[in-house]
Amino acid sequence: MTIVQWSKDESARDQTPLLVMLHGYGTSEQRMADIFSSMPSAMTCAALRAPLEISGDYGWFLLDYFLNNDFADVVKVASATLSWLDTAMARHSFSSISLLGYSQGMAMATTLLRLRPQAFTAAVGLSGFVLKNDLLAAMEPLEAKIPFFWGRDVADLVINPDAVDFTANWLEENTELTAATYTGVGHRLGAAELRDAAAFLTGHVPYAFVPAD
Repeated sequence: MTIVQWSKDESARDQTPLLVMLHGYGTSEQRMADIFSSMPSAMTCAALRAPLEISGDYGWFLLDYFLNNDFADVVKVASATLSWLDTAMARHSFSSISLLGYSQGMAMATTLLRLRPQAFTAAVGLSGFVLKNDLLAAMEPLEAKIPFFWGRDVADLVINPDAVDFTANWLEENTELTAATYTGVGHRLGAAELRDAAAFLTGHVPYAFVPAD
């Protein structure tokens, strides 16, 4: 069973644009729920908890310092997430689906995009990376290139330079990329970065913005 925090009550979700929010390694869905108020208010935000327990917190799959992974684990958790998404779409008839991933959650978000490129309207990746995998690369570049916002601090020491280079090249080849860098943020989520991400979603996701009465 997928544990989810929602930004809207169930009765208010139908026909709204859905934003699936994926947290980083060694944290939880609460980290994403804490930034619900920074996202476009017309969107329904769903913060998912990763299934792998890590010292009282959670992750999507095991990683080492070099961001290496077992791709079988990645496929398993990505498939489970897509299955949850199918159920959520059938229940609420969301008008569209977009993704926001932080740190390892960006790796998850881009993996979902690679597995089902036609399903998503826009995506945001913050302080994260794209997985390097030959099996996925065999089906690329993606035909459906969605708008993608990538925000990070160039001084972020968590994402190694090789991963940054691969991520930059992959995003250039497979998405309509908007990239922005921020100083003094490190491997965190900064206020300016979140404002820019929200503005990006407002500009690229239909019905993400509803004027106040």
